Amino acid sequence: MGIVVQKFGGTSVGTIDRIKNVAKIVTKTKEQGNQVVVVVSAMGDSTDDLLDMAHQITSTPSSRELDMLLTTGEQVSISLLAMALQEIGFSAISFTGWQAGVKTESVHSKARITDISSERIVQELKNDKIVIVAGFQGVSEEGEITTLGRGGSDTSAVALAAALKADLCEIYTDVDGVYTTDPRIEPKAKKLKEVSFDEMLELANLGAVVLHPRAVENAKKFGVHLVVRSSLVQVEGTVIKEEHGMEHVKVVTGVAYDMDVARVQVIGLENKINALSDLFSTLAKEKVNVDMIVTSDYGEDKINVSFSITSSDLQHTLAILERYVGSCTMISHEDHLAKVSIVGAGMISNPGVAAKMFEVLSNADIPIKMVTTSEIKVSCLVPKEYAISGVQELHRSFELDHE
Repeated sequence: MGIVVQKFGGTSVGTIDRIKNVAKIVTKTKEQGNQVVVVVSAMGDSTDDLLDMAHQITSTPSSRELDMLLTTGEQVSISLLAMALQEIGFSAISFTGWQAGVKTESVHSKARITDISSERIVQELKNDKIVIVAGFQGVSEEGEITTLGRGGSDTSAVALAAALKADLCEIYTDVDGVYTTDPRIEPKAKKLKEVSFDEMLELANLGAVVLHPRAVENAKKFGVHLVVRSSLVQVEGTVIKEEHGMEHVKVVTGVAYDMDVARVQVIGLENKINALSDLFSTLAKEKVNVDMIVTSDYGEDKINVSFSITSSDLQHTLAILERYVGSCTMISHEDHLAKVSIVGAGMISNPGVAAKMFEVLSNADIPIKMVTTSEIKVSCLVPKEYAISGVQELHRSFELDHE
């Protein structure tokens, strides 16, 4: 008998019927002799509904009160699922994040988990109960309710699996695994039987929403056995694992895209030795995540710095820069951009992959605004209206539509 952590997203618990379906999946795992911990998100679009209500009251709700509001969504899900399990004869108990011992940084809306005191969960498992934990939330050292940001329930599940030394962590969603690209925009996308932690981390960071990057990062760090599968159909999912193969059949594993990107340019920044470190340290302290960075000379003792951020951070970033830079420095920005990326561990030993990507986009008359690379990924910033066609062209050109 082992410990299995199962996470169900908002779509999986979006209706009462789907909650009852989740209960059947959970009890099947329990009947196989496992101790089961279930992590759930808020039902369907309830988080968006709560946000909408907040913004009907104020355009600038405080982050503390937003966390207080949004965490109620998961409380609805955990209590309903506990009732569904009890109704079919299984002993179950629901915990909020703080009741489950999930401790976080003292940051609202984007907190990171610092520790999990799992004693209460372990005790209830020993009492032969199914434990249901609200994802996406925790409590700071000051006793403040916090949320973990987008994809926080994935992170909650992996963190609990690591703390409990679980044998398996299953991420149930509305798709049946990880695909070579988004099957909603490319019907020929293929499901991957397995993918390495490093490839999945890049895909998740680059826009593949099936798993949150922090969840993948923690799974790799703590050696969590991670599987992505569907809560709607009973089929084999995708295993996320360490890369053991020495050679790769395909150079590129997948194509990802992110439609929420903006570019900011700081023109005429004084070229001091600590100019870049000061600039990006300032942004980091304000929780602005910077991706692509390009610098160039701008006259004598001046430089231009261009970088990409999420569109939702644009106004916040511009406000920070207005305070930070001097009057001799100009700031410009460009919105309505997208990032298109190819990912594959096989790139390490195969030169010319980036050149082929540029050629594919050029032949499709898609302009490239910025480029960034790593050993296993190449990303291009393009106008948003070209993103979908770019993904489709790259998917076909790298033969990802083949088995």
